[in-house]
Amino acid sequence: MRDEEIIEINKNYWNEHADLWFGTTALPQYGVYFPTEDELHLFGDLSGKKMLEICCGSGHSLLYNAQRGAGELWGVDLSQKQLDTAEKLLKENGYSANLICAKMEDKLDVPKDYFDYVYSIYGIGWTTDLQGTFDKIASYLKEDGNFIFSWHHTLNYCIAWDTKERKVVLHDDKLEMTKSYFDESYFKMPVHDSEIVLCNRKISTYINALAKAGFVIEQLLEESDQEALNAPEDAEPKMRKAKMLPLSFCIKARKQ
Repeated sequence: MRDEEIIEINKNYWNEHADLWFGTTALPQYGVYFPTEDELHLFGDLSGKKMLEICCGSGHSLLYNAQRGAGELWGVDLSQKQLDTAEKLLKENGYSANLICAKMEDKLDVPKDYFDYVYSIYGIGWTTDLQGTFDKIASYLKEDGNFIFSWHHTLNYCIAWDTKERKVVLHDDKLEMTKSYFDESYFKMPVHDSEIVLCNRKISTYINALAKAGFVIEQLLEESDQEALNAPEDAEPKMRKAKMLPLSFCIKARKQ
């Protein structure tokens, strides 16, 4: 499947289903059953900082940073529907942002060597060109600027917990490996009445692409939150899965 075809499928999904994801997986959340920004403090003091969000979605992460004193907000998303929602949310709360409808794989119409932070909450994994996207993000950041992003942990798609996901079940609390960790091919996933196309990349693929783009890795977090780690035996399956492996990961990298 060609990259443009993958992007078009995913763009159509978000334009048609944006309302179903309003406010989900946005700061302070980095992912389900994952420590929040309120606990991790990866961003630090945002007073006056220039910030660009890749895949800004419904605008809730932009709002979170605005309320913490960010000086300038920019957001990029593939879906105009998402951007319209983000603009409305920010306006209702007395804020605004420079919002751009574009593919993250393209050279964005944003200033170069300008931003203190570029970040993406559960968005960066949608790219069809990881290295090119990281190279471009590095060009948007100031020297010593920070890039922070979260995404599904690779193991989350390799190990199943529900009969509706990969047709595999938990057997006596033992999770089953259903897909090779090394398989980075694209796959279609049914969601709602539609489908999306994703690539399950290895953690090392992200790390090596960041290094090649000129980033220094400051933190790699493969965590589950305390709620999941302390989950009882009769907790819902996804929480029990998070007790045994990370569902998400988060990386903080600095431009050299």
